Amino acid sequence: MGAQDSQDTATRLRAIGSELSDRFYERADVVRILMVTLLAGQHSLMLGPPGTAKSEMARELTGRIEGAAYWEILLSKFTAPTRMFGPIDVAALARGEYRQIYDGRATTAHIAFIDEIFKCSTAALNETLGYLNERIYHPESGGEPIRCPLIGAITASNELPSGEDTAAIYDRLLVRIEVGYLEDPSNFAALVRSAVSRTVAPARTTVELRALQHAVSEAVPAVDVPDAIVDAVCTLRAALRRKELVASDRRWRQVVGLLQASAYLDGRPAVTETDLSVLTHVLWDSPAQRPAVEREVLHLVNPDAKEALDLADTIDELEAQLDAMAGQSREALSDWVIKKAHNKLAMAGKRLERLREEAAGAGRSTAAIDRITGRQRAVRARVLTEALGMDASTVQAQL
Repeated sequence: MGAQDSQDTATRLRAIGSELSDRFYERADVVRILMVTLLAGQHSLMLGPPGTAKSEMARELTGRIEGAAYWEILLSKFTAPTRMFGPIDVAALARGEYRQIYDGRATTAHIAFIDEIFKCSTAALNETLGYLNERIYHPESGGEPIRCPLIGAITASNELPSGEDTAAIYDRLLVRIEVGYLEDPSNFAALVRSAVSRTVAPARTTVELRALQHAVSEAVPAVDVPDAIVDAVCTLRAALRRKELVASDRRWRQVVGLLQASAYLDGRPAVTETDLSVLTHVLWDSPAQRPAVEREVLHLVNPDAKEALDLADTIDELEAQLDAMAGQSREALSDWVIKKAHNKLAMAGKRLERLREEAAGAGRSTAAIDRITGRQRAVRARVLTEALGMDASTVQAQL
C-alpha cells in the first residue's frame, strides 16, 4: 500500500470515530482511544458498571472492519479453555481422533471482545495470557502452538481484578478506560427519545481488514518520534515517580506505539505533544490514581494547564455540593444556585472556552480542556434540572 492508501485508511478511521461518537453520547474519547489501541496492536480495558454500552461500542467498531473475523465471549469462573479456543470435534473423537474445531473461536479472530475478563477461570488463565501476550494457543492435544491472527482485544469489566492471577491479565491490558453513566441530563433525555423515535439510518463508513493490518504493521511504526517527545516521556516518568506512581519499563516502551498510532489516526507523520494525552489511559493502576496522572500529562500537553485544572476542581466541588444538598427544599436549592453555582459555572465555561482558543491557536492539544468543558456542561445541566427544576429536554438550548 502507498502513502495515499495509508492516508485514506486514516481518513476512513476518523470518519468511523466521528460516526460512533455521534451515536454514543459522551463517548468520543472512549471511541478514539479504542481505535488508537487497535492501531497500536494492543489490548484495551473498558472499566465501568453494566449498561454503559461497552459491548455495543466494541461490536459497532469491529463491525466497521470488512473481512475481519470477530469473536466475543462473556467469561465466568467456569469457562473452559476449549470453549474459548476450540471445542473438541466429537465426530473425529468417535473415530479415535482427538481434534479441536477452531473456526469461530478466539484462535481465528482478528479482533476479540472479552467481557468480564477478570472472571477468567483458573483453567483458562495461562492460555488467555499466552493469547494476549504472544498471540498463540497451545492445543489440548499438544503439538506446535497455533499462531493467532489477533490484532487486538477489547475487554470489559465491572470491577478491578481481586487476585494475583487476574492481576497478571490486568497488567497485559495496556489501555484502561473508565466508562460511566451519562452525566449530562440533556444527553440522557436524547438517549430516552432515541428509544421511542424512528431515526434515519446513520452513515456507515467501513475500512478493509487488509488496510487496517497494513496500518498496524507498517504505517503506524513508520510515524516519527522526535527527540522532544522522548524527553517529554522521560519528564513525565520522573514526575509520576515523585508521586509514587510507577509503571513498568515494558509499559513505558509500549506507550511509544500508542503515541505513533494517535499521530497516524490524526493524519500526522510525526508524534507531537498533542498525542501525549492518550497516556492518561495508560499510566494508572486504580481509578483513584487517574486524576494525578491526567494532571501531570496535561502539564506536558498544555503549559498553561494549571488554570484549566483549577477550574476542574471548582466544577467538581460544585457537583459535590449539589449532591450534598439532596432532599433540601427548592427554595434552598434556588438560593444556592443564585448566590454561588450559576456565576461560578458560567465563569468557568467562558474561561475554558478562552483557554481552548488559546491552546488551539498555539497548536496544542485541546483534548483535556474539552473533557473539562464536558464536565462543566454536565454539572451545569444537573444544576438546571435538579436545582431549578427545568425540563431536561430543553436544557440543551440553555448551554
